[in-house]
Amino acid sequence: MQTWEYRVAFVDYRGRISSEGQETLIANERRTAFVRRYMDALGHNGWELVGIQPHGPDSAYYVFKRHGAAADATSGASAAAGSASTGSTSGGGMPGAESGFAGQASEVERV
Repeated sequence: MQTWEYRVAFVDYRGRISSEGQETLIANERRTAFVRRYMDALGHNGWELVGIQPHGPDSAYYVFKRHGAAADATSGASAAAGSASTGSTSGGGMPGAESGFAGQASEVERV
């Protein structure tokens, strides 16, 4: 059975992205370049944009997904039990902040 991981990023078009406890602020660049670089960094790590939910005129929630870890395919229930202990929420298996995201957008300045 194929498994998926999901990530939600709150994008404020004025220069801030928040995803799972990580705040990313715009550096000295254009806003569109800032969002594109952030999304490119996620894409290089296997995340695919699957939806955008507007949240007012200056912000939106971006929903990404990627295939579950290779261990999910081989160990089945034990991998699912392990992901439940890593900070997943009950609202759909969202991975916790400790899922390794901190290094994925290394070119983007963080605070």
